[in-house]
Amino acid sequence: MELQKGEAYVLGLDYGTDSCRVVIIDAACGEELASAVTNYPRWAKGLYSNPAANQFRQHPLDYIETLEQTVRDALGKAGPEAAAKIRSIAIDTTGSTPCAVDRTAQPLSLKSEFAENPSAMFVLWKDHTGGAEAGRINDLAKSWGGIDYTRFQGGTYSPECFWAKVMRVLSEDSGVAAAAYSFLEHCDWMAAMLTGSADVLSIKRSRCVMGHKAMWHGTFAGKGSSNEGGYPSDDFLSRLDPRLVKIRETLGNKTYTSDTVSGLLTREWAARLGLPALIPVAVGGVDAHVGGVGGGVRPGRMVMVVGTSTCDMIVGPKPLGEEKPIRGICGQVDGSIVPGMIGYEAGQSAFGDAYAWFRQLLLWPLENILPGIEIEGIDQAAKEKLTRAIAKKILPELEKAADKIDPLDSGLVALDWLNGRRSPDADLLVKGAIVGLGLGSSAPRIFRALVEATAFGARAITERFREEGVPIESIAAVGGIAGKSSFVMQTIADVLKMPIEVAAGDQSVALGAAMFAAVAAGLYPDIPAAQKAMGAPIEKIYTPNAERAKVYDGIYERYKGLGVFVETLTK
Repeated sequence: MELQKGEAYVLGLDYGTDSCRVVIIDAACGEELASAVTNYPRWAKGLYSNPAANQFRQHPLDYIETLEQTVRDALGKAGPEAAAKIRSIAIDTTGSTPCAVDRTAQPLSLKSEFAENPSAMFVLWKDHTGGAEAGRINDLAKSWGGIDYTRFQGGTYSPECFWAKVMRVLSEDSGVAAAAYSFLEHCDWMAAMLTGSADVLSIKRSRCVMGHKAMWHGTFAGKGSSNEGGYPSDDFLSRLDPRLVKIRETLGNKTYTSDTVSGLLTREWAARLGLPALIPVAVGGVDAHVGGVGGGVRPGRMVMVVGTSTCDMIVGPKPLGEEKPIRGICGQVDGSIVPGMIGYEAGQSAFGDAYAWFRQLLLWPLENILPGIEIEGIDQAAKEKLTRAIAKKILPELEKAADKIDPLDSGLVALDWLNGRRSPDADLLVKGAIVGLGLGSSAPRIFRALVEATAFGARAITERFREEGVPIESIAAVGGIAGKSSFVMQTIADVLKMPIEVAAGDQSVALGAAMFAAVAAGLYPDIPAAQKAMGAPIEKIYTPNAERAKVYDGIYERYKGLGVFVETLTK
């Protein structure tokens, strides 16, 4: 029987880099009843991170506290009758974002002896402290004579991924290493916590995150596996660090797609959140992959999740014969995005972060010189207020000024590798660059070059997919930048020479989670059906400018040449 509007609601819970977001969605039509966002309090203060060392750690209390506040805020907006109609919950988080846990699945940083220890906290996706460890994994995968376990991860394992981060934590802190029974990804821990799973060995591990980030694949047969697939073998892991074998034994061999029920919401958490008890909680997924679902991913249609970084998602049918590894992308996993299809992931390590870096560069005098200047009638509070006001205006004003500059007149070419290169061909040791600087290189001209660089990075990804036989017939964009910056989105359309569709609403990732919740609750038979019923309408289409597209063809060749030069210097 077809769902009626107002009959059943679902809750999508989206943990991003900076905040927790919640949407309450009418499962019959995808209409948003309410949403709420809460920033992580400790993260906002810069605690437990050291950007100069590429260390980014998050405390689990940030996740717990924002969960309670954000769900209750959303329920308050939805009205008094909404909570009783919520039928299920689904969660997405950043990934790979693992944490050392004990046998009961408790993060070690929730214990008093590790409460302020970053090694006992969640290692955020963009933490690159495991660079040397990732290098060892890549070297061994190519030289040990057995299976190349990176073959379905584009041929290169990244410091942003699970095993590199586990190795790093085990090596950097002996106390944490001794106390760690296992490591849980953020999305798996959230589902386990809400459903009362107090035994690591019983937790359903996410196919999405473990496939893309922990080298799980259906064709790998680890110790004790039948035909379920598996992780790298004990032999391979022991050559990296013998302690990894014990960690692998806690993972099991089976993984679960995000339309699967992980468990039921406990009565304790139902009371804390104001939700009905015993409703299904779906297996979690990575935010970008779930956002691909919310953005309408399907065969031939790529979804760009555009934020601090980007993830580019596309799916394809499972092959009749042997699966072909796609060279130089982030990974491909059966069922990781849409169950029943191969999910392909690529992306850029810095997108919005590149713009944020330039903004911070321009803010340096205000943050470091202005506080020490005595100005009659202006106290420190007024100075701080002024700095905050200017900080909010810098990027919008740069966009306005940069949009008036002809690409041919800029004379600048930049690389978008400010946080390394995720794809194609991952290498997080390469660096960004800007060439063509002169005395007339103004802030808007430099900013335009950075925007063009991020668009060129997106083009390199689409070209690689096509070279490898993955068709891209249309592109949709979701995420904060997609909805806020016409200048950036138009530049991408011009560089890619393809229309870019942007869906209505600013919570596409959380909407994708709500779609998984609807399937887990049995309201729809599969994700394509949920997408059809709940998908957001297209709000805007950016059509490429033919003249600028021709100009960008030439600048793109200079971008590629600069990349070769910089990569040579790096190595």
